[in-house]
Amino acid sequence: MPSEQTVKFIDGLVTLCKQIGLVFKTGNIALFSDMNKTVKEMHAIQHGSEEPELMAVEEDCAIIYKNFDMIVGVLKSTEKGEIDPAAQLAINKFLHNINEAALSIAGAYGLIGG
Repeated sequence: MPSEQTVKFIDGLVTLCKQIGLVFKTGNIALFSDMNKTVKEMHAIQHGSEEPELMAVEEDCAIIYKNFDMIVGVLKSTEKGEIDPAAQLAINKFLHNINEAALSIAGAYGLIGG
């Protein structure tokens, strides 16, 4: 039976996957604010945890955290919040990396088929 912390982390992972899907579907970058909250909550639960279930996904979590930080960096560097094609390409790549890592974690937890 997973611990309460692991269950909270998985809930965050499910929320993040839904948010990524909405961003891909709508292109609405305002959703990044909600994603930022989710990623921070996941980091607070997972980072430095001694629980084996959370330690086992450290590498994929690091990919999520790093790529989301890069999205934030790109968004902060845009002029007047306008995303040019190069910034959009970078954001799409970072989102793809986050999505792949999230799916890898979901697979590791048996939440999706491999």
